[in-house]
Amino acid sequence: MKLEQRVEAVAAHGFTQRQARFLVTVMLHSGVCMRRHYSEFAGLVHGQKTREFFDTLVSRRFATAYPCAHGRARLFHIHHRRLYDAIGEPDNRNRRPTPLPRAIERLMLLDAVMAAPGLTWLGTERDKLEHFTLLLRGRLERHELPRLVFDGRASSRTRYFPDKLPIGIDADGQTHVFAYLVTRSAPVDFRQFLHRHAELLRALPRWTVRLVIPGHLAQAAGAYESAWREELGAPLRPGVVEELRWYFEQRRRVESAAGERREVIDEPRFRAAGDAFRAPRFRALYRSWIRDGDRVIDAACSPVLADAIARHAGRLERQVLAHRYLHLSPLVATA
Repeated sequence: MKLEQRVEAVAAHGFTQRQARFLVTVMLHSGVCMRRHYSEFAGLVHGQKTREFFDTLVSRRFATAYPCAHGRARLFHIHHRRLYDAIGEPDNRNRRPTPLPRAIERLMLLDAVMAAPGLTWLGTERDKLEHFTLLLRGRLERHELPRLVFDGRASSRTRYFPDKLPIGIDADGQTHVFAYLVTRSAPVDFRQFLHRHAELLRALPRWTVRLVIPGHLAQAAGAYESAWREELGAPLRPGVVEELRWYFEQRRRVESAAGERREVIDEPRFRAAGDAFRAPRFRALYRSWIRDGDRVIDAACSPVLADAIARHAGRLERQVLAHRYLHLSPLVATA
């Protein structure tokens, strides 16, 4: 479903084109917003028109208003099924109530999307799958897209683009911007994000990973940039790979013993490899290997992404958010 179709469908519920476009943006990327978001989106001075718009949303039960820790701040959750039906997303997760810390993270992502109106932003799993399946037909298989497989008792379920982060498309249709929200000082989860997206990035001609950073975590940017250079800009040497595979196999064998003592084939070699591969890069790679197998090691050996970085076809950039978030909740650890 195209953006303009979504805007027209929401406008049919009694909204102006500008109001409908704003609501579509919120529903696709966050589900929550504040009054200032509409004022910024519409280029209005915060005042009567903004208040009337949100009063209408609440009175018609399209949205619910929640107080924040700051006495005057209100967070609005856009949740009415008729609006999500209109954009082809009746079961979108943004309809569901969410804890305040997670809601504030979604506000950050909305700020990041609104700060780059020149990009076409993909927000849903369906939109991302359709876009990349069409764009990379014949170059990338579906199972090579970012995904997580959840095993149930009777069956398994695959979730594509499980990080649920917006992906922007530049006007040229070829340059893609992968937003990553920084929510902690150490880039542990960021390394997993890069592993999941490595095969997709290799298939694209130009790409940017954009660190979306709340102001109070701005000092963490250096650690994230170092992790990015390690994971994508420094392929593993062939001489390391054989020992790494052996170590991962032995480590999994030991850990799968479920408390029972299990000897490794070569204990001194195992200890030496554990010392050699104890850096954050290898700890993250092991977690990815457990989930996805040898292809993650093969990906770590590929020079394609390092070459893209050297040619400036692959980039990392920072976007430090201008707004404050800590005042919204005294209990928020990541916002």
